[in-house]
Amino acid sequence: MSSSSSDGLDQRLDEVFDEICEDTLNNFLEPQTDKQRKRAYIERNREEGHTRLWNDYFAENPTYEAHLFRRRFRMNKELFMSIVYSLSQNVPFFQHKPDATGRLGLSPLQKCTAAIRMLAYGSAADAVDEYLRLGESTALSCLHHFTDGIIQLFGDQYLRRPTPEDLQRLLDIGEKRGFPGMIGSIDCMHWRWKNCPTGWKGQYARGSSKPTIVFRGCTLNDINVLDRSPVFDDIIEGRAPRLEYVVNGHKYKLAYYLTDGIYPKWSTFIQSISRPQGPKARLFAKKQEAARKDVEHAFGVLQARFAIVKNPALTWDKKR
Repeated sequence: MSSSSSDGLDQRLDEVFDEICEDTLNNFLEPQTDKQRKRAYIERNREEGHTRLWNDYFAENPTYEAHLFRRRFRMNKELFMSIVYSLSQNVPFFQHKPDATGRLGLSPLQKCTAAIRMLAYGSAADAVDEYLRLGESTALSCLHHFTDGIIQLFGDQYLRRPTPEDLQRLLDIGEKRGFPGMIGSIDCMHWRWKNCPTGWKGQYARGSSKPTIVFRGCTLNDINVLDRSPVFDDIIEGRAPRLEYVVNGHKYKLAYYLTDGIYPKWSTFIQSISRPQGPKARLFAKKQEAARKDVEHAFGVLQARFAIVKNPALTWDKKR
């Protein structure tokens, strides 16, 4: 074969290769371009959404009465307004400010209501669009800023270790119920982690191939997906406050929690007796399980009021 024919073949192959690459690139870019073109601006008339919300719940003579407000917001109106005021005063995201055109943005009431509705009903982000007039991405941003703002403003008061006064009050309650030295009960649930990374499946599998996350009023111990109270850090690591109390003439220096049988055999966890033998064991099991009903009922109410707890959707923040 001559060198000229060989050069012609190489040139033709290069042309074919370039055509294939160009077609592949166009096929990839065209759907992206179409997708961007479909993302059009929607005039939602956010002022109408605020007016409707105000007339329904916050006007002098609202459409819906107080009991319906508590049912749909999972709290009374005074508490909700206090939260809205605190967020609007301290978190820039919730301040009612004009945009570049001078038009006022979404009101603090719209943003906080969107976050509460998603927490209460466990609904998708775009489910609040038709009533509150805000898009999906904005609703998600409201939820994230709302939870961060609550932790920032109220964390020191509610997500803290018990003070000596708190401990004494809990000890007094426990002793009246027949458990001196008891400072509370704990309960848990398992979350199915659908998209668990492959490398972690063995670490977070609980007796099956499906990874779970144990919810103890907090989140993962090793993976800091969400902020949590230091109280639960102590519980997970088997720590309890040190104090002195006497039972049957014996002095003890470590408080404890009432639990069920799924927790580790730590001295800070007092579990029931699964198969009690004899009157003393049966009496202890009866009293212990009766005392633990409080936390089980409270957790059940929490799940009923906030569907996001019952059916959570974990998100992974790469920055943490």
